[in-house]
Amino acid sequence: MREDNFIVEPSRKIPVLLDTDVVVVGGGAAGPFAAIAAGRMGMKTVLIERFGALGGNLTIGLNAKPSGALPGGIPLEFWKRMQKLGAAGTKYTAELAEINQTIELCAPCDSEVAKIELAKMCVEAGVTILFEYLATAPIMEGNTIKGVIIEGKGGRQAVRAKVVVDCSADGDIAALAGAPFQIGSENGTMQPVSLYFKVNQVNMKKFAEWAISHPDDVTERALTLGNPEFNIWATGFTKLLQKFQKDKNVKLVRENITLKTGRGNTEIYCNNTRVLDSSGLKPLDISSAILELYRQIELNMLFLKEYIPGFENAYINEISSILGVRETRHILGEYVLTGNDVMNSCKFEDSIAIDMAAMDIHKGSTVRFENYPPYEIPYRCIVPRNVEQLLVAGRCISTDHIAHGRTRNIPACMSTGQAAGFAAGVAVKSGKTVRNLDVGSLQKELEKSGMPIKA
Repeated sequence: MREDNFIVEPSRKIPVLLDTDVVVVGGGAAGPFAAIAAGRMGMKTVLIERFGALGGNLTIGLNAKPSGALPGGIPLEFWKRMQKLGAAGTKYTAELAEINQTIELCAPCDSEVAKIELAKMCVEAGVTILFEYLATAPIMEGNTIKGVIIEGKGGRQAVRAKVVVDCSADGDIAALAGAPFQIGSENGTMQPVSLYFKVNQVNMKKFAEWAISHPDDVTERALTLGNPEFNIWATGFTKLLQKFQKDKNVKLVRENITLKTGRGNTEIYCNNTRVLDSSGLKPLDISSAILELYRQIELNMLFLKEYIPGFENAYINEISSILGVRETRHILGEYVLTGNDVMNSCKFEDSIAIDMAAMDIHKGSTVRFENYPPYEIPYRCIVPRNVEQLLVAGRCISTDHIAHGRTRNIPACMSTGQAAGFAAGVAVKSGKTVRNLDVGSLQKELEKSGMPIKA
């Protein structure tokens, strides 16, 4: 790149905003659980979140549902609190007719209430939340991370810490700190990006009756004619989508739709958009993808209104304000979890969680959604190579492209977040590095929280 394409920034002193034991970068599906776990261990903990709400794709991103059951620990505690508020469903068993399987799924939640409840749980654990701040760089001494540089309304500031947990989804801080990583598959292919949206004023009884009577159109399903609140999950519609495109002379990228009911009896979350070959790490890709996804949302809404009974009077009442990115960096750790591991339930002495989510790989116009037995996630997957006092959790943990089809889902993100928070606490209390801590002590903390670690 030409020299005149760079700006030289003068050196300056950066004020330290906070000194802390544990700093957690990112308040998505992993970060709050890391922060809560560390806080409950008595750690002075700071959670840095670039938006004004916690939960990431679960809340702001309108995913609203973990793609699998929650096995235990703080994530299940959170879900039970939501259920007590009437703001989350329990679970349902969905039929996967095309592959003759069933799968247990955690029912959706009210994403707005979830924002409040996650914040409450952090505050109860003594966590300091910095909303609307972006962590932009690690503070390094040699190969040891000592905190992060943040940017926000207060300008450029620093937060020092004994342990940093990168829950940024893309592993931004880990990558900048020098941890090795792989982007997507071995040839760089990443799962596509999407935008969720939500519609209201659906005639749920009419829709459910039609979906039940059309199993060839709704091939993956959990359907009820009773109370639809958090209770309906419907995937398919491929032949109708193909007909719609032909009838209207338009082109969609994804040729199936996943619909799931939210709170009340008229609201449905919609997952039916995608952009291929778009990187969540490139600003121009992100912007162009969002514009293309708006086009797809308009067409999908037209499809629902004209082709699916019950949607005649429906309208879009919310679109995710963040791009739904499924895959970018895999931060390479002491162990790389493989597709074979997650499909064949491999066992690990240093297991920190079990996960029961489906295999969920999006490719081209299709989705590979399959049920496999629970599997274990080893501690070594959240300990990056080459950088000391750094842990990663959530979507960016050390896996290959196939294993990522399970670990990227919200239950595993919550679980690895929780494990990283407890690990940070164990390391600080024992005076050991996170790389050399006593994994047995960490496993005891996890089991005390109610998290099973053996599949």
